[in-house]
Amino acid sequence: MAAPESSRAEGPVLLFPSSSSASARVEAVVVFNICDSYVRRPDQAERVIGTLLGSVLPDGTVHVRNTYVVPHSESADQVALDIEYHHNMYASHQKVNPKEVIVGWFSTGFGVSGGSTLIHEFYSREVQNPIHLTVDTGFTRGDASIKAYISSNLSLGDRHLAALFQEIPLDLRMLEAGKVGFDILKSTIVEKLPNDLDGMESSMEKLYTLVDEIYKYVDDVVEGRVAPDNKIGRFIGDSVASVPKFSPAAFDKLFNDKIQDNLALVYLSSITRTQISIAEKLNTAAQML
Repeated sequence: MAAPESSRAEGPVLLFPSSSSASARVEAVVVFNICDSYVRRPDQAERVIGTLLGSVLPDGTVHVRNTYVVPHSESADQVALDIEYHHNMYASHQKVNPKEVIVGWFSTGFGVSGGSTLIHEFYSREVQNPIHLTVDTGFTRGDASIKAYISSNLSLGDRHLAALFQEIPLDLRMLEAGKVGFDILKSTIVEKLPNDLDGMESSMEKLYTLVDEIYKYVDDVVEGRVAPDNKIGRFIGDSVASVPKFSPAAFDKLFNDKIQDNLALVYLSSITRTQISIAEKLNTAAQML
């Protein structure tokens, strides 16, 4: 293990509201990888840290698309990273996808801690202006809070006072299937995993809620209670125009056919599980004879 520094920085870690134009976009697979790494962490480890891979978009947004864990150890007065492992993993990723470069690092836990300063200094030597992504896997405030930060030095003359971490806007990109999984991860207690029909029901409820909100907004604009916004109007118009034109009867038939397909898949899956169970029992009985 190689340590970036022998001890923590003397200055405190300060956290201020974001006033920067920087922003981050994170794919769902990144969050799932971090959560999986936290579950598989060593027993003595309190948190997991690792490297974020992605690219910087033309508008300056940091797009995070992949990640890998970096072994580390930390105590009350020092932090150590396995730098050789980090470099080997990055070289392997570069062979597979050379467009994904280091854009920052992640850690589990709520907010920024004092030990994060030294780790951020190390990644600052790997890439210019890295971002720091935190995932609250401990549900400190009741859910899995995900935040992104950038850091800058707070100095007085030539004297370094502290590391200034600023929260930046974060866009978590997920498909509908990813949202269902993430909602389960955010819940501290889950009775059962949802099936396809449960996921469809949840999606339809969200769709109804969004339609109601749009209807209320349009009604408020027409009645003069809310000032019109051209961008929102164009977005609503584009969304309505993108919906295929079906008659009510054709839509009902398409929707019912989709439900029947899902029910058929559930039925076939149940039959397959039953056949496997019967085959296992027959095999066990044959071996006993």
